[in-house]
Amino acid sequence: MEISLVTLALVVGLCVAAYRYVTKNYFYFADKPIPFLKPSFPFGNAGPILMKKVTLFEHFKNLYDAFPNARIHGMFNMRQPAYVVRDPELVKQITVKDFDYFVDHMTTGLEQTEQNNSNHMLLGNSLVSLRGQKWRDMRATLSPAFTGSKMRLMFALIAECGQTMVAHFRSEEQKARSAGEAGLQLEMKDVMTRFANDVIGTAAFGIKVDSFRDPANQFISMARSVTSQESFVKALKMIAFTFAPKLMMRFNIDFLTPEEDRFFRDTILETMRTRQEKGIFRPDMIELLMQAKKGSLKHQQTDEAKQEIGDTAEGFATVEESHVGRRAHDRVWSDTELIAQAFIFFFAGFETISWTLSFALYEIAVNDDVQTRLFEEVREAEQSLEEGKTLSYEKLQSMPYLDMVVSETLRRWPIATVLNRECVRDYLYDDGQGVKFTIEKGALIFIPIVGMHFNPKYYPDPERFDPERFNEENKKKIQNGTYLPFGAGPRNCIGSRFALMEAKVVLYYLLLHFHVKPCAKTQIPLKLKKSSTQFQTEQGIWLEFQSRSG
Repeated sequence: MEISLVTLALVVGLCVAAYRYVTKNYFYFADKPIPFLKPSFPFGNAGPILMKKVTLFEHFKNLYDAFPNARIHGMFNMRQPAYVVRDPELVKQITVKDFDYFVDHMTTGLEQTEQNNSNHMLLGNSLVSLRGQKWRDMRATLSPAFTGSKMRLMFALIAECGQTMVAHFRSEEQKARSAGEAGLQLEMKDVMTRFANDVIGTAAFGIKVDSFRDPANQFISMARSVTSQESFVKALKMIAFTFAPKLMMRFNIDFLTPEEDRFFRDTILETMRTRQEKGIFRPDMIELLMQAKKGSLKHQQTDEAKQEIGDTAEGFATVEESHVGRRAHDRVWSDTELIAQAFIFFFAGFETISWTLSFALYEIAVNDDVQTRLFEEVREAEQSLEEGKTLSYEKLQSMPYLDMVVSETLRRWPIATVLNRECVRDYLYDDGQGVKFTIEKGALIFIPIVGMHFNPKYYPDPERFDPERFNEENKKKIQNGTYLPFGAGPRNCIGSRFALMEAKVVLYYLLLHFHVKPCAKTQIPLKLKKSSTQFQTEQGIWLEFQSRSG
């Protein structure tokens, strides 16, 4: 009986301690003159997404819509207080004007700083995870690799991947027709994942792979392993890094398995070694990292570079590099630090581009008027090429309707969903109308991109896919701070030009050769799964490809 009482006391004590730990910050907003969502034990305001009651889009849109008349309001990401920003002017203030107060992403436990330099994990050394001065130096190191002039050099590699994909589809479509079928039915996320794999293999890792004819190649197998959303272990790690980062850091748990880590390190180091020994030049990410290691990768100080800063011809969604990426430094990077950048280029680009292309093709298929107009533009561009010439980077960027379609896809299906920032030192919020309070160091900031993109105040009838929102006249009316597919401010997505080029290449070649149509398996309207760890559609994205040449 005595043991039972002791055990009971211990259990009660642990339960009380756990409850107090979880609810410790629940009164954080009590003295703030802003509205806030009341937290629920034990998930704060994250319960609906963690319990799979809503999709990722619905979760962050619900947070955004909670207080329609507020510029900023509070919520609880599990036990952590977070500010939700919904005012476009405040978005600009936080991400640009007062960027030095909000320079870092939210803590994940993987971050590298000057003080914490012992972390050898690839994800922790990547640009996304770096913090403070180390992030500034790495951004400045990498930004010359993503200018328009560097994209022009890489263009031929991407175009070749697009042509290879089309050739495979044409062959498969002929087989389908021979079997009495109207066309070739494909699940878009699967095939666009293969395309993204080939692009990243050739452009980032210097490896020529063909994931259509060799779907089980080592590179795509490793890519699927790293980004697997079906893996229970990966899902568990993702949740743990999001909600218990310090615990993961304390136990030195890596997001990658030892096999995955070894594959990426060995592949890049071996490619670098071979090129150095044989004097091989190839206009890809490996070459740029080799230049960065030697300190020879610099921003151009030429008329071309100056013109490029103000050049918007590469797409409405393109984000420009800030002063942070144009500064000089003398930091020397280790192999791990450079390999990590190639890895994050793969990790960030693999899923996002395959989803964006899948959604773009879905919208084109179910909006045949859009497809007809886009095909006419593509055909005219192809016919205007000189005999014996192929599509060029400049020709691709000169197609306004193609850019409108891609821009609207990024609005309608914002894969990033939400921007996050962490306050790095106390910040005095003052709306100029009497509302003042301090956002303390360590506080989390959420900017729901999906909320901005679906706000009818900025985009009337937001559920409708309408590329005309981005025509020459209408795009001038889009309010700054309401269109954020690649983020905002100095910490925006460094690869926006590459992503847009990749998306446009695929749409150009596919539309040139195929009519894309819905089929019996196509879910209309398309719906996302309710999940806390997966970005996934309920029934896949099935479409039918019919050859335009018969």
